[in-house]
Amino acid sequence: MPEERETDAALMIRVKQGDTVAFAELVDKYKQPVISLLGRLLKDSTEAEDIAQNTFVQVFKSAGRYHPEASFASWLFTIARRLGLNELRRRSRHPADSIESSRKEGEDLPPREFVDTANPEPPQNLLRHELEQKIEESLAELPENQRTAILLCRQDELTYEEIAEVLECSLSATKSLIFRARETLKQRLKPYLKSGDWNP
Repeated sequence: MPEERETDAALMIRVKQGDTVAFAELVDKYKQPVISLLGRLLKDSTEAEDIAQNTFVQVFKSAGRYHPEASFASWLFTIARRLGLNELRRRSRHPADSIESSRKEGEDLPPREFVDTANPEPPQNLLRHELEQKIEESLAELPENQRTAILLCRQDELTYEEIAEVLECSLSATKSLIFRARETLKQRLKPYLKSGDWNP
C-alpha cells in the first residue's frame, strides 16, 4: 500500500523537525502491532509494553537517520525485534527470580480467578478459545526467526522484501521461513480444524 508508506514517510519527515503530533500519529498506528510482535517474542505482556515504549523512544531519537525512501514499518519492526532479542539475551545472562519467590512476605497476591460453572460458555466459544490457545502455543514453539516472519507476514503493510529487511536475511530465506512456519502450524493445528487446512 504505497499511499500508507508515503504517509508514514511524510510523518517521519515532520518528526525529524521535532513535530510531536506526527510522532503521536505513528505511535497510534503502530503501537498495537509492535506490542503484539514483542509479546509473542518475549512471552510477557508487561515486558512487551516496556520494550515497545523503548522502541518508540528509539524511533524518536533516531529520526534523523531515517531515509524517507525506506519503508518506515520495516525500520520500526527492525528496531523492535533488536530490542526484544537484546532483552532475551539479557534474561539468559541474568535469569530473574520468579514473581512468587521475589514477593515480600505479607504482600497481597492477585485475586484468584474462578470459572463460572453456573453459566458455562457455549460450546463454540470454548472451541474457539481452545483453538486460539493452541495457535498461541504453536506460535511460541516455532524458532524465533520463523515466528517473527509469520507474525510480520500478518501485518498488511509489510511485503516479503520488508520482512527480509527486518530479519536481516535474503528474500528467498524469508520465503522459506514463512513456508516452513506455515507448514509446521498446519501440522500442529490439524486436529483442531474441521478441514485440516489453515492458512495463517
